Amino acid sequence: MFTIKRANGRRILTGIGAAVAAGAALGALALSGTANADADAGRSPEPRGAAKPTIVLEHGAFADSSSWNGVVSRLRADGYPVVAAANPLRGPHADATALRSVLDHVKGPKVLVGHSYGGSVISEAAAGDPQVKGLVYVAAFLPAVGESALELTGKYPGSTLPDALDPVPVTLPDGTKGTDLYIQQDKFRHQFAADVPPAQAALAAAGQRPIAQSALEEKATTAAWKSIPSWDIVTTRDLNIPAAAQRFMAERAHARTTEVAASHSVAVSHPGLVTRVIEDAARATR
Repeated sequence: MFTIKRANGRRILTGIGAAVAAGAALGALALSGTANADADAGRSPEPRGAAKPTIVLEHGAFADSSSWNGVVSRLRADGYPVVAAANPLRGPHADATALRSVLDHVKGPKVLVGHSYGGSVISEAAAGDPQVKGLVYVAAFLPAVGESALELTGKYPGSTLPDALDPVPVTLPDGTKGTDLYIQQDKFRHQFAADVPPAQAALAAAGQRPIAQSALEEKATTAAWKSIPSWDIVTTRDLNIPAAAQRFMAERAHARTTEVAASHSVAVSHPGLVTRVIEDAARATR
């Protein structure tokens, strides 16, 4: 069970349930969501007569689109069209270009949802698209022009991600050299998903997708959150993006913010909460 109270303009989630250990990372957790006690409470009634927007979900690093499974199943049950897009994880500009091809194919109004590095991607992909009615950031980056994910991660202390990474040299299609980043499998659950069952986290660690190191260093060229209404879920037990950095970005964007004592993999450990915030955004934009 959970409650929401307001403090300094933020909604703060408190509750009683299984102990939530510290954990986090730069992406969503691959595998279907695990429903905790947050489940499906607190939803507002749907407005009548308005078509529901399509919810477009963008995962982050060290994951794939299946990280949204628990959220997708709830959204679909509530009648929302959903697309969980594949994120190439090569760089914000290239990945935003890929996401725009999805957005161009989906007709009608849309709400974009980005987890972690996926926040950088939706911040660029949504710019100038009048059909994007809202942005939802889930333990995510909201970079301003000229900022990178790496810079924002280091803005406040608390991230232990650098020591958990496993860099792998790669040869790119044009023959140049690069580096892909994974999380070391034996550190994955502690770093990324401390509130996810061990067996589920182990499977996700084995199936994680890497992000190009250069993607975390690439600077943003636009910030859609300056002109599109935004919502933000801040994870206070996050070991990848410190909660202080998340709050800084959310407050700067004037986002409607919900805080929860969860790891970086909040879409997996608290799919009901994430779904509720997304549906709040969808209703507010109709």
